[in-house]
Amino acid sequence: MTRRNRRTHDDTFKARVAIEAIKEIKTIVEIASEYDVHPSQIKAWKNELLEKSTSVFSGNKDDQYNAPY
Repeated sequence: MTRRNRRTHDDTFKARVAIEAIKEIKTIVEIASEYDVHPSQIKAWKNELLEKSTSVFSGNKDDQYNAPY
C-alpha cells in the first residue's frame, strides 16, 4: 500500500468544509468523499469551529475587525 504525502489545507478550505458539516445537508462521509478528506478530520474541524465560535462575539470588536463604526 502506498502512503499519501501529507497535505496542508488553508483556513478558508477548513472553514468551508466545517460549515458544510454543521449544516448537516450531507453526511460527513459524503463531504469527506467530495473534498477527499478523512471523515475524522472533518469532525475535528467542525468541533474546533463550534468551540471557537463564541470568540467571534466577545471582546472589543473595533480591535478585532477594524470596524468603521
